[in-house]
Amino acid sequence: MDARLTGSEVQRAAGGVLWRRSQTDGSTAEGIEIALVHRPRYDDWTLPKGKLNPGESDLAAALREIEEETGYTGAPGRHLGEISYMKPTDGEGRPKIVRYWEIGAKEGSFTPTEEVDDLRWLAPDSAACLLTQEADHGILDAFREQPVTTSVVLMVRHASAGSRAEWKGDDRIRPLDAKGRRQAAALVSLLRPWVIAEIVSADFVRCSQTVEPLGESIGVPVKEDPLFSELGYPGNEAQAAEFLRTLTKRESTICVCSQGDVIPDLLGGLADQDGLTTPPSPKGGGRSFKAKKGAVWAVCWSHGRLVGAENLGLPPIDD
Repeated sequence: MDARLTGSEVQRAAGGVLWRRSQTDGSTAEGIEIALVHRPRYDDWTLPKGKLNPGESDLAAALREIEEETGYTGAPGRHLGEISYMKPTDGEGRPKIVRYWEIGAKEGSFTPTEEVDDLRWLAPDSAACLLTQEADHGILDAFREQPVTTSVVLMVRHASAGSRAEWKGDDRIRPLDAKGRRQAAALVSLLRPWVIAEIVSADFVRCSQTVEPLGESIGVPVKEDPLFSELGYPGNEAQAAEFLRTLTKRESTICVCSQGDVIPDLLGGLADQDGLTTPPSPKGGGRSFKAKKGAVWAVCWSHGRLVGAENLGLPPIDD
């Protein structure tokens, strides 16, 4: 990101490439079509997007704006990148950043408004020809780099649980500390943009406690599995990888809570198998799926194949 486009004066917006299975008699080459919207104010064809509301996350804004402009609810997939530019104002330029996600269309129908008066579902090639803004082409290209997302694993590292060295009992029952409990509560809002169908946790107390508030909030029970713990994973790496891959074939969003010694090896091995370039290490010096305690990776899959990963970072809490 350009260093000039930072600070409180930045206008943030979000949107996405809304896609669905082809509805036409003759299927497109990709078997999908994407939605472009027409804005009469600018007389342009563009990807649906809009400004964030106060306190709203980028992804939540993308989903809301897509529904407002197209009439369709959606399921998040891969993060596709962002566009930064200077937006003209009253004689001065104001920096604006727009972030985009791949969004699978769910239910809905389009109704014209003053802001968006037309919507077209088009094959990606046709959409590329119709797009007005050159910057949108880069987002569409990023969308087309991988198959569409059919399932998402929200891989959570357990929240803060004090010091292992200071805990005198069985480490499997070491609970979250006060900070960890706040992180667990904050995960609910961080993960709200996804419709989570299943929650799986390592069979350590601090792992299950991390996702219990989320499960209670959405009415999904937490299932424990030792394969995702630092005791159950070593020696069973292939079994854990196959189990996770099996979960991703259900075409839904699944939350898995594991540990810092498991997540990088598990996801890194799967990425290697599927030929996905792993993300850069937060501290540099290589690439990895490392994460701080309480942080989340959104890992995207297409029919059991890993196609993308985004580090969602830590849930916001008051220290």
